[in-house]
Amino acid sequence: MTPAEQSRQALQVCRLAPVVPVLVVEDPAHARPLAEALVAGGLPALEVTLRTPCALDAIRRMAEVPGGQVGAGTLLTRADVKAAKEAGATFGVSPGSTPAIIDAACEFGLPLLPGAVTASEIMHLLEKGYTVQKFFPAEQSGGAAFLKSIGGPLPQVSFCPTGGIGLKTAPDYLGLANILCVGGSWIAPKEAMAAGDWARITRLAAEARALRP
Repeated sequence: MTPAEQSRQALQVCRLAPVVPVLVVEDPAHARPLAEALVAGGLPALEVTLRTPCALDAIRRMAEVPGGQVGAGTLLTRADVKAAKEAGATFGVSPGSTPAIIDAACEFGLPLLPGAVTASEIMHLLEKGYTVQKFFPAEQSGGAAFLKSIGGPLPQVSFCPTGGIGLKTAPDYLGLANILCVGGSWIAPKEAMAAGDWARITRLAAEARALRP
């Protein structure tokens, strides 16, 4: 799968909803009800970060939920890409980009949303064929103002900014022409997952879904 093909598929994922929940799953038993709650609230694209021992198990369980598209975040190595694909991830997200990550995404056929944070990094990925990129960490790296500015010289690239974005700041990004969606962790609070308060998570998802009609 070429980078251009990866970006075409990533574009479809990013257009599913205005927000992609960024999920840190610490208990595999939470995976399925969490995915069901988010999909019920109107957020079908789910990013499970590979930051916990049960992350791959969570991806396997979430992949079985109807209506959802589960991706793997925090891809750092070739092994991460391979494991994510084998677990059932339909897309991958990395905080940055390296030749090893790009080669692995091509080899294993995993649509990749590679991370970039400078004009040079964005241009490098564009040269490779990535027209859809992650901007991370967004709030700490110039936020919506930077992305608005970079849209002038680089209108070919669309972004999913992630990092420090919440319900109040998300509209600043979603109002820009080069923003497809935002990534955020506020939709699945740790305490709500621990309490099994899936109704609250569904409400938060519906609130996020309403950010863009």
